[in-house]
Amino acid sequence: MRHLIDPLDFTKEETLWVLDLADRIKADPSIYSHVGDGKKLATLFYEPSTRTRLSFESAMLSLGGQTLGFAGANQSSATKGETIADTARVVSCYADIIAMRHPKEGAPLRASMYAKVPIINAGDGGHNHPSQTLIDMMTIRQRKGRLDHLTIGFCGDLKFGRTVHSLVNSLVRFPGNAFYFISPDELRVPEYLVEDTLKPSNTTYHEVTDLEETIPKLDVLYMTRVQKERFFNEEDYIRLKGTYILTADKLKLAAPDMPVLHPLPRVDEITLDVDDDSRAAYFDQVQNGVYLRMALIMSLLGIPDPQTKEEILSC
Repeated sequence: MRHLIDPLDFTKEETLWVLDLADRIKADPSIYSHVGDGKKLATLFYEPSTRTRLSFESAMLSLGGQTLGFAGANQSSATKGETIADTARVVSCYADIIAMRHPKEGAPLRASMYAKVPIINAGDGGHNHPSQTLIDMMTIRQRKGRLDHLTIGFCGDLKFGRTVHSLVNSLVRFPGNAFYFISPDELRVPEYLVEDTLKPSNTTYHEVTDLEETIPKLDVLYMTRVQKERFFNEEDYIRLKGTYILTADKLKLAAPDMPVLHPLPRVDEITLDVDDDSRAAYFDQVQNGVYLRMALIMSLLGIPDPQTKEEILSC
């Protein structure tokens, strides 16, 4: 049995296999419409989510399976004091696979220690969001044709941005990648990402504050919102939330093939006039989310690809 708690739970080769499967599903979803018949996915979301929860549910339904779960801690037995461990034990009796989002870092990892079925970390605090990382990689590869020798800019909330942390951890495994971290001082990438990931891998990175000056240097731009729910002080949030706003005029400074990614939801960090630009890739990310999570569910449940007759992951 395999879990996906951290993006590095999959080897580089396994990651590429899952991306390849997602591409095949995208090319013809109908081939996969019954491979999950009889399987059930439980979505345990202890904090609000629209895209991630519905994407997981859509993915399982698209495979022919069924879904159950809850969309908030107040709808679960957590309000009665039930522990994560007990919830994992109980829900393992009802479902074949679990997707869990929790505001506390490490909660899905703890659930995986007690679950009898695979656990997918659907976001734990400001820590990791591995399925979103795979979606981001799928979208980058579709737009750029590769995952190596890229200069990628991350802009906005890099301190609490779990999607940023997960993606950086994955992309350092591909040669020649370099990063620009564009943020105010208060929202810089956490020190552990620098010390545990960037420096040991000898990755080239720059911490800067000017978006317009940096855009011309980039192959990919990854925008993030300033996350109000991660702040303890509302005054700090209000002061920082409008620091970086990508507009159509600013995008004129970028390369003509530089995709703009965003994990969504956006607030005001990307203006609506950017949506009409061919480089806007964030709604492609949303669509890719269904195909990627279909591939992920198949892989963790050991469902062979009907086109290749192979299981993607080795147990």
